[in-house]
Amino acid sequence: MTPAQHASAARALLHAEVERTQIGLLSLQYPEMEMRDAYAIQSEILNAKRASGRSVIGWKIGLTSKAMQSALNIDIPDSGVLFDDMLFNHDGLVPKDRFIQPRVEAEIAFVFKSPLGGAHLSAEDVINATDYVTPSLEILDTRIVRQDPQSGKARTVLDTISDNAANAGVVLGAEKHKISSHDLRWVGAIVSRDKEVEETGLGAGVLNDPVTSVLWLAQRMAQYGQKIEPGQIVLSGSFIRPIECPSGSHIHADFGPFGQVAISFE
Repeated sequence: MTPAQHASAARALLHAEVERTQIGLLSLQYPEMEMRDAYAIQSEILNAKRASGRSVIGWKIGLTSKAMQSALNIDIPDSGVLFDDMLFNHDGLVPKDRFIQPRVEAEIAFVFKSPLGGAHLSAEDVINATDYVTPSLEILDTRIVRQDPQSGKARTVLDTISDNAANAGVVLGAEKHKISSHDLRWVGAIVSRDKEVEETGLGAGVLNDPVTSVLWLAQRMAQYGQKIEPGQIVLSGSFIRPIECPSGSHIHADFGPFGQVAISFE
């Protein structure tokens, strides 16, 4: 793809977000596109949002489970950007006109006290840079159709990355834990919609350890001269399948001793 095509695709996605509509598959429109093109489109979106006054509050990591990687025929995670207008209060209410097809995932969020960057980092570096960990919900939305109605072709990881890794919102729990206080591989959640259990999972579903997921992100960012900044949030990846959230849904994630987090959809 050309830089002009990157910019055009980003404009279409930004317009879709504002108008709450969906565009067709970019992977179908640009069959020659590669992963670097998808991240270039995401960067165009990042630049446009910053120019409009939005600020970056963190990063999300997706496709960390073997099941999701297999479904999209890839063997690495992906990442997206968290902006300040994506942060929702625990037990808050998402307005009805905010998203197109919202879904949620349960994740362990990291909040950083010192910068984390560089190509030669270790898990210990991630641990030392972390201020605290907390239960979280990621709200997903898609500005790209999940399946092309004519061909039946499903969206690919290239579509997802271009669409800011389907990122739409984040909800943090009230509990703040030192990273050394829990074995994150064994931190899990029971996630309910309208008081019915929909999904359960453990942190080990995220690349065997959520710390490994954050390390992957920091090393990938280093390739582009980026780093995780103090105060930023990193969603380490979901250990459950996405849960659909039609209007009127109430989502509650019970992380046991690790805490609780909830959100409702108007």
